[in-house]
Amino acid sequence: MFDLFRSREKTTRYLLGGLLSLVAISMVVTLIPGFGGGMSSDANDPVIAEIGKDVLTMREVQMGLQDTLRGKNIPPELISIYAPQIVNQIVVDRALAYYSKKLGYTVTDADVAQVIELMIPQLFEGGKFVGKDAYAQFLAANNTSIGEFEKQARLRAETRRLQSAVLEGMVVTPREVEQEFRERNEKVTVDYVKIDPAKLQSEIKVTPEEINAHWATSKNSYRVPEKRAFELLVVDEDKVGESLKMSDAELRKVYESEKEQFRTPERVHARHILIKTMDKPKEQDEALKKKAEDVLKQVKAGGDFAELAKKYSDDTSNASKGGDLGWFTKGQMVKAFEDTAFAMKPKEISGLVKTEFGYHIIQCMGKEDAHLKTFEEVKDTIQKERTKQLVYDRMQTLADQAHAALLKDPAAAEKIARQLNISYVKVPAMGRGAVYPQIGASTEMDDSLFELTKPGGVTPVITTQGNKLALAVLDQVIPSRQAELSEVEGQIRQSIVNERSQRLLAERSNELLKKVREMGGDLKKAAAAMKMEVKSTPSFGREGQAEGIGSAQYLEQAFRSDVGAVFGPVNVTGVNYVCKVTGKTPADMSKLPEQRYDTLLRLKSRKAQERKDLFEDGLVQYLKSKGVIKIHQDTVKRLIESYKNS
Repeated sequence: MFDLFRSREKTTRYLLGGLLSLVAISMVVTLIPGFGGGMSSDANDPVIAEIGKDVLTMREVQMGLQDTLRGKNIPPELISIYAPQIVNQIVVDRALAYYSKKLGYTVTDADVAQVIELMIPQLFEGGKFVGKDAYAQFLAANNTSIGEFEKQARLRAETRRLQSAVLEGMVVTPREVEQEFRERNEKVTVDYVKIDPAKLQSEIKVTPEEINAHWATSKNSYRVPEKRAFELLVVDEDKVGESLKMSDAELRKVYESEKEQFRTPERVHARHILIKTMDKPKEQDEALKKKAEDVLKQVKAGGDFAELAKKYSDDTSNASKGGDLGWFTKGQMVKAFEDTAFAMKPKEISGLVKTEFGYHIIQCMGKEDAHLKTFEEVKDTIQKERTKQLVYDRMQTLADQAHAALLKDPAAAEKIARQLNISYVKVPAMGRGAVYPQIGASTEMDDSLFELTKPGGVTPVITTQGNKLALAVLDQVIPSRQAELSEVEGQIRQSIVNERSQRLLAERSNELLKKVREMGGDLKKAAAAMKMEVKSTPSFGREGQAEGIGSAQYLEQAFRSDVGAVFGPVNVTGVNYVCKVTGKTPADMSKLPEQRYDTLLRLKSRKAQERKDLFEDGLVQYLKSKGVIKIHQDTVKRLIESYKNS
């Protein structure tokens, strides 16, 4: 909870950005005038879908996708996957707007204002509208007017009204809450036998006659792909950086002139146990406070703080780390928490601290007063920061110089590299997708190099892994050709082995199951007879991991079966598992009262999403059957192909 907005992994930000972009594109294409809402189309702007009198054109979707590409929210290689999803979502949005009008739903100006605030929150600073002039200026900058924009916002409000009507009257019964809690908290253990096709392959022998027979019937499908011979020039960040390092005297001069940047504020290292009250009914507060007091007693009595945090803390971002929050400075935590933590001494344990999140038990692990870091402490940081931009600029200059020189004289690649003191490699022949010397695999270099058609062609400067810049000069195009048997013999052998190992995998799995039935359900005895190993999982729940197998989602049958039941084969990423349920631990229903509200919210959210999805899918299918919605799949396919080939 505390760590959620203090630290975000790059991958998380990237994925969230991609997912949010889908929503953003849908809203832009659906709502912003000029992006839809009845645009006419011509031969140069094919229609992807028709919703009543409204049309969705290829240009509309492409413009939204291009905005996202410029923002780098979705990698270009995934656009062809996102595109059909975006088309489907826009069709759903417009279908909802169409049907809302048909049913006669009306919305108020307040409803429209709420939609506008959701779309453009910067127009409502502190919850107050910034004024009509700023509103008009913002819309004008986006090539639309207040009237046009509010017309489309009203359509969105009508859509939301229809969605609300669909969800009205949704009931979650106490019995459903109990069932949800029971299913989420029951656990099972299983014994399993792993049947791995990779191990079975060692039993398979392929004869020369079989290879020849396979070759005779399928030789035309085996080709040696086109290859390119080329010269590769690489500008290496580390190599350039070595030549630009600053002396200690220069670094000390920077340190003395910018000392204030190297002052460290007072900070605290703490860990905590949180008993959460946020999002829970007020009537539960006393019980939760009592729970926190009981945990505090255990801590004060000498209990292991880290283990108690793992057991009781509701702050899932750090409970598994014993509640450790790391070092933090003032302003990073909520006030009541911060005031307590900074007033404590190292190793001291607080009483209960109440914040908007709940009741905290805090232990101060260490404190540091504000101080000025010494030159030795920051020397490396100064060196890194000061040379980073110099290195980047120098790398770009070298790469641009190399590119310009190669365009003038492509035959002088080695000489140019030597003059610029950058790396040079002559590559005799390499196919698309191979690993390049010094820079590794690079789809961008593949695309650029294989687009060249004549010797002497020069690729653009490519940024590669390891913070390197690279460019290549084409020496020779080696065309694709029919493969010789000797060149693909290993490939044919492996193909035959793979095919047989899959058959053998099914045979062994079925043989084991048959043996289990013959031996009265005794998996261990049956496995021993077939010289197979039986392993056991620790206890796991529906949302956990079955150790040794994978996600519990693969083993749903274990939760639906009685102890002693044998099931399978379950295929997990190509490997088969034959399993036996060896134990079941029912949910502790005594904990339901304290988790009832969270369970209810979770169940409501899931049911609402299911109902919404069912309604939207059903509505689209209904409108398709009535001829109101027409999706031109050939145009969708052209849209997808345009990104696959770009």
